[in-house]
Amino acid sequence: MYTDAMARAFRSLDHFAPKGFGVQLIDNDHFITVKAKEEIFMRLDDEGKRRAVEYLVRIKKALEDNGAIVLIVREGGEE
Repeated sequence: MYTDAMARAFRSLDHFAPKGFGVQLIDNDHFITVKAKEEIFMRLDDEGKRRAVEYLVRIKKALEDNGAIVLIVREGGEE
């Protein structure tokens, strides 16, 4: 499901990510999961957190514009 066009769209957004923040993309055949680590997110300052959320929204839109169904999840945190 993850196509070359989706990969290009995703990589074109690298400069929006705050320093030290990244995501993992998981191709689940029928949809793509974007996984962010909560521990890293929580270490960001206020501006970094805003940029991280904007980055996630841009990733979701870029992938959807290229035909993907996108699920954003977090990894970590208190259970």
